[in-house]
Amino acid sequence: MTAGLKTIISLSFVLAIGFLLVILSCALFKQYLPLLVVATYVLAPLPNWICGRCANPDDFVESSSNAVVDFGRFCTGFLVLMGVALPALLAHSELIRWAAALMSITGGALIYGTIIAFGMFFQEESEF
Repeated sequence: MTAGLKTIISLSFVLAIGFLLVILSCALFKQYLPLLVVATYVLAPLPNWICGRCANPDDFVESSSNAVVDFGRFCTGFLVLMGVALPALLAHSELIRWAAALMSITGGALIYGTIIAFGMFFQEESEF
């Protein structure tokens, strides 16, 4: 799958919309706690990437375990779930409004989706 200039421009546009929604959820309601969602969605792919590098799969030995990769996926899933649950928790405890929480969740989903799409389009393929 080749990524062209149109792909880069469209993914950058979606990323900008996601950041705009999160920033507007903070600025419109004068509560800056929803900015924590950006940190969780930016940090979410890191455990998966780090554990994927540490796994070091060997083609000659088939009995290697994938515990490190599974732990990375677990941590990534936890951070993605926290990005959705944190605004809902803040809205439930009335620290932010529900409209700000919905804007923050939508913006965070767009941000994380863009990060995943960038990873899919620009993934290096091994040639064996």
